[in-house]
Amino acid sequence: MLGKFTKVTEYFSDMGVPPQAVKSLSTQFRLLSLNPSDILLAQGTRQDYCYFIMSGTLRACHYGENGLERCKEFYFDGELCFLYSSWLQGMSAQYQIEAITAAEVVRIPLNLLTLPSFLQAKVALLQQQLIFKEQKEALLLLHTPEQRYRHLLQYWPHWLTRLNNIQIASYIGISPVSLSRLKARIKS
Repeated sequence: MLGKFTKVTEYFSDMGVPPQAVKSLSTQFRLLSLNPSDILLAQGTRQDYCYFIMSGTLRACHYGENGLERCKEFYFDGELCFLYSSWLQGMSAQYQIEAITAAEVVRIPLNLLTLPSFLQAKVALLQQQLIFKEQKEALLLLHTPEQRYRHLLQYWPHWLTRLNNIQIASYIGISPVSLSRLKARIKS
């Protein structure tokens, strides 16, 4: 049983959690196999778990009453997926977490992050999230659409192979048609 959670143990160990502390709590972990469109956290519900992604791609999206879909974030292999603001404030989720490809994830109770042995991981996760949020804001506010796309090409090329044009365009704040034109311009 412990073998299937080795990646989770390594992930938290890299953040300073003693491997034995993770292993001793692994009975609370659940391995889940997901199909595309499977929902892990419904918008408007309480968030009790985070998800370590073994394989596949997840996203956090907000669905408006008018059918408008706003994608907050994408999550890939080796990442921990959960909504930080909902977790920190104990509020219902403003976003839905769902699989966009077949995926295998480890469901982990979020309350583990309140344990003293996980304090370093909690701080590391918060620092990581703050840096990522600041980088994303700078990307969207300070760069042109072409610069945003080139940033993805340079720093997150796996996004371009794992996401479709509609998802990429939405993330960088342009229409799919504009993205197609931009890609054609870059290629020539």
